[in-house]
Amino acid sequence: MVSRLRNRLTRYWRLLGPGLVTGAADDDPSGIATYSQTGAQYGLQLIWMSLFILPMAVVVQEMCARIGMVTGRGLGENIRREYPRSILYLCVVLLLGANTFNIAADIGAMAKAVQLLVPALGFPFLVSMFVVLSIVLQVFTSYKTYARYLKYLSLVLLAYVVTGFLVRLDWGAVLMHTLIPTIVFSKDQIFLICAIMGTTISPYCFFWQSSQEIEEEIEGGRSTLESREGSSDVEIRDMRIDVWSGMFFSEIIMFFIIAVCAGTLFAHGETNIQTAADAAAALRPLAGDWAYLLFAVGIIGIGLLSIPVLAGSSAYAVAETFSWREGLYNKPREAYAFYAVIVASMLIALTLNFVGIDPIKALIYSAVANGIVSPVMLFFIVRLSNNVEVMGERVNRTSTNVIAWFITGVMGLAGIAAIVSLFV
Repeated sequence: MVSRLRNRLTRYWRLLGPGLVTGAADDDPSGIATYSQTGAQYGLQLIWMSLFILPMAVVVQEMCARIGMVTGRGLGENIRREYPRSILYLCVVLLLGANTFNIAADIGAMAKAVQLLVPALGFPFLVSMFVVLSIVLQVFTSYKTYARYLKYLSLVLLAYVVTGFLVRLDWGAVLMHTLIPTIVFSKDQIFLICAIMGTTISPYCFFWQSSQEIEEEIEGGRSTLESREGSSDVEIRDMRIDVWSGMFFSEIIMFFIIAVCAGTLFAHGETNIQTAADAAAALRPLAGDWAYLLFAVGIIGIGLLSIPVLAGSSAYAVAETFSWREGLYNKPREAYAFYAVIVASMLIALTLNFVGIDPIKALIYSAVANGIVSPVMLFFIVRLSNNVEVMGERVNRTSTNVIAWFITGVMGLAGIAAIVSLFV
């Protein structure tokens, strides 16, 4: 019995890859800050969003993965081949802006989290160290090693699940608010809802998911476009298990972060939480040293995962837009422009941490950019995944289309609301 269970778990773990990493990267330090603010400011009132967003996030990421698997090309290249380049240029420019601000905010959050544990270390040293470490891992590590590192690093998010059981929570209230949506139509809450959707269903995840499916096929020996085109029923099934697992993991972490902050910070009037590090620091006197330590470690660990995903998605998008050679399986001298985008994104993000930009404003700018580009990208993703000439028999199911168009409309409204809320 034990041996059979272990074998099943081993097979399941081997199935997990791009979907798990994408789901984990979705809970980057910026996302942790957003979820922490949600719990601290509104208690359990918005925890229902963790359940509400799950099927929509799964559908979006599954479409992106399927497009990559069936066509053998990345998302950017497919859009470039089927639609006017001006559309792609706009999306990529907004993506680069949002990703760069996100990377800057994440690097700053990681540095602040380290300072919570080791106050003697300086902020400039820490942000520089994280940038150098991320560049070295992305540029000089083989894809096989790099993918394994990202996969195992995703498990650091379990720190937030453990934290949830270390603090006293009213699980009856948690369950009730998860199943019964509540909302107050205030400016601040509407913007926070937009931020939650923007940080959960983000364009960088679209590009990363699609391109990583291709990287996995190349790693498996399918190096030519012809060998990558098309996918078997088994491959599609395995991909869906991976995507469902990754996004379920992502939303579970969101659920626990909101619940922990609601049960501790909100319950004790600690509502002024601006960063993930603020949340970790505020937890210490309320929930104890272990909760504080786990929260801080989670910020650092998931930052090491999400920053390469953000920079990598920028590189994939730019390379596919201009038909450059791309892919982490290539050595730097074989795809120098691709790697140059990664390095440039990291260095610009580092610079933003030295020019005094407010990390909260960085999150706002990235949320607005995501709010603008997400519905545009989703429109073309849904169209592509319904195009028989592109997808053949792997076009969307009716149920997929219903959810896909619904989330496109919701994200469009969220983007408009985010923009309006900045000027009202």
